[in-house]
Amino acid sequence: MMMFFNIILIAIGFALLIKGAGFLVDGASSLAKRFNVSDIVIGLTVVAMGTSAPELVVNAMSGVIITEEGTHDIVFGNIIGSNIFNLYLILGISAIIYPLTVQRNALWKEIPFSLGVTVVFFILANDVLFFDVSQNSLDYSDALILISLFGLFMVYIFLNIKRNPDTTSLDKIPLFGSLKTTLMITGGIAGLIFGGQLIVENAVIIAKHFDVSEKLIGLTILAAGTSLPELATSAVAAFKKKSDLAVGNIIGSNIFNVLLVLGITTFMHAPLGYNVQLNMDLYICMGGTLLLFFFMYSFGKYKLDRIEGVFYLLGFLGYLIFILFRQ
Repeated sequence: MMMFFNIILIAIGFALLIKGAGFLVDGASSLAKRFNVSDIVIGLTVVAMGTSAPELVVNAMSGVIITEEGTHDIVFGNIIGSNIFNLYLILGISAIIYPLTVQRNALWKEIPFSLGVTVVFFILANDVLFFDVSQNSLDYSDALILISLFGLFMVYIFLNIKRNPDTTSLDKIPLFGSLKTTLMITGGIAGLIFGGQLIVENAVIIAKHFDVSEKLIGLTILAAGTSLPELATSAVAAFKKKSDLAVGNIIGSNIFNVLLVLGITTFMHAPLGYNVQLNMDLYICMGGTLLLFFFMYSFGKYKLDRIEGVFYLLGFLGYLIFILFRQ
């Protein structure tokens, strides 16, 4: 009976996610038109921050969970797994719904920056490999580096807005009043956060009933649950043919997850012990970002076609099989 109740709550969470995603996409698009800001910028900031909120909430709560080896597998698994879900599953589904065309600026700046911050995360977490110490962990100095890089990213976005206003993609977007736009964005974010929380909390209860490890919970159930807002938002954006918003949400969320979510979580719970087994997952995450850059620049210039979306989904399926057998 209790398990049935958990499933009902998960279904309610899905409903909140879908409705919240619709509100957020419409409200963010209206905001972009009001301030003559391009969809890619809105996707990289407002939408990405809103859809990364579940990762922040879940990590803040799970930072107290430590394995017998002294590592924080749920925290790191959630971040790495969410970014892999974003790249392989969500980007793949979005491209299948509607081929995604991206601005040249995003291809040469935002996507490489996303890869760069993942490399920084890899270096900071692997202290034994790079700094000749006895334990792999993130401490307060690492948190300061991550949050400082996040600040630089926001400065870049702000300067980009000032230098490159883009109104060409906003002509057909309905313009709502200020109050309605604000309510749509805040209501959409609230739906995403509460919906994601309902799904994650009840999915974890079900998973622990079947005695699943912390690392696998972080990489799969928590990562999937906290990535559902990105999935709902990017899928809706792709369906509405807002390519920049869909891609900007994914790339922006990956940057937010590593720099802001992990930075704040480290400040709250430092030191965070890192499990080197997660390096393989980080390699897969970096590979997904490199693949996006390759696809966008090669076959259809600045475009991710449906066949490439299918390729991403096959890669995601292979990854799931890999981590289940590794468990």
